[in-house]
Parts: sequence; structure tokens; C-alpha cells
Amino acid sequence: MGMRMVIVTGLSGAGKSTAIDALEDMGFYCCDNLPVSLLDDFVSTLESSHHKDGAISVDGRQAGAIAELQKEIKVIEKRGHQVDIVFVEANDEIIVRRYSQTRRRHPLSGDDVSAGISRDREVLAPLRSEALTIDTSGLNVHELKSIISERFKSGGGEMAVALQSFGFKYGLPRDLNVVFDVRFLPNPYFDENLKSKDGREKVVSDYVLETKNGQEILNRIIDYIEFSLPLFAKEGKLYSSIGIGCTGGRHRSVAIVEEISKRLGDSWEILTRHRDVDR
Repeated sequence: MGMRMVIVTGLSGAGKSTAIDALEDMGFYCCDNLPVSLLDDFVSTLESSHHKDGAISVDGRQAGAIAELQKEIKVIEKRGHQVDIVFVEANDEIIVRRYSQTRRRHPLSGDDVSAGISRDREVLAPLRSEALTIDTSGLNVHELKSIISERFKSGGGEMAVALQSFGFKYGLPRDLNVVFDVRFLPNPYFDENLKSKDGREKVVSDYVLETKNGQEILNRIIDYIEFSLPLFAKEGKLYSSIGIGCTGGRHRSVAIVEEISKRLGDSWEILTRHRDVDR
């Protein structure tokens, strides 16, 4: 049986190093930014040492070698090994902000981060079309590591579902695949006994969910998740980001997210975030 090779690529600032770190924590023999010309030697070394898994990262600085990398991948597969390409990306605004926070220069454009992002997208487009994609715009380091770990654990994993509750009064979160509006459900905010509590507490959850409409929307969202995730997976996505919003993001949306996580947690990797619960 052949080994597994993971090639991590994508936009600078989107999380390639975090993805490689996650694979290394899982026991993959990793090499960050390996020159494509050395990939054959890298694979041969792993074969001779009978190592089970290997991973490398490749970024836009190797623009002239992308076509060669695609050829090398086919050669590796013919040698009986499984090759997965993981492409990490994020929206331009997020990447610019990350570079500003770290005060690093973009490897393709120095201080002009926006130009570097555009060049990255252009250079790496052929790899993206063949890859499993992760948009890290709305993910933190721990969530990205969790997605990588779930996907590449022994035997492979299911897609991850990022569930986020929020309040429409504070604006729509960025980078959601789909949004459900649950403002039609009874609002605990207007009950003096529940106003100060949140949807993680049973008394609030019962108030929201133990109604005909509460059960109906909950079941419909779960049906959507179970229907869409296999289709997203076939398109090469490693996770789907779903937003559930109510007015303030403290009661109804939180209760829905918590209940979905309970019901689907044994079948899918569920990442939950309550953006506005403490406002």
C-alpha cells in the first residue's frame, strides 16, 4: 500500500504554515516550501525509509514550476501513492489585515500586499482547480487545524461544518456559504425571566425550540446540511460555513446552533461560534 502525500498551497497569509503544522502534529513528514525540483528526491527518501505519510507546502514564489509540479503529482500517483492538494485562501481584506498586523512583507510584492494577492491568485489558479479548498477568512488557527486533522486522520474524515450564530443588528458576518434568518421565532428577550440569559441555557433553548416553528426550522436546517455537505465535498471543499441569525445574536440563533451541534456532532466535525452572545 502506498503512502499519502499532501501538497499544501494557496495564498500567502491564508494559513499554509498552520496547515503544515497540523499535518506534522499528525505524524506527517513535512517540508515547508520545498523546491519542486526536489520533490522526486523527497518522495524517494520517504519510500526508502518506509514512512507512511508526507507533506510539503508550495507557494507563489515557485510560479515557474507549477506546470512541473502537476506533472510530478501524476508521476507520484503512478508510483502507487495517494496525493491530495489542499488550497488555503481568504478574502483580500482579511489577508491585507493579517499582513498589517504582523508587519511582514508579501513574498511576491513587498509592501504592496494587494498586488501580491492578485499575483498569487493568478499563479496558483491551475492548482486551485484540482484542490480541496479551505477559505480561512472566518477561521482561527485552532479551527483550521481541526479541519485539517479531521480530513487527514487515519481513514480520512468528513467535511467540517462551521456554525455561527449572530445578531443582524450588528451586521452580517463575512464569508458565509449560507445564512438562515430565525427572527420569526418567539423572542426570549421580551420575557423578563429569560432576557438576561442566552441560548446555551436549557430554559431559553426550550422556549425557542419547543414550538412548531422552532422544530420546523431546526429540521429544515439539518436537512439542508445533510443534503449539501456531500455535494460540497465533491466540489473539493473541506468545510462549509453556515450562519444563523436573529435580532441580537443572544437567544434564538444561539439555541439553534447549539441544538444542531448536538444532533450532528457524531456525524460531522462541527465548529461552533457565537459572535454576539456576550454583547
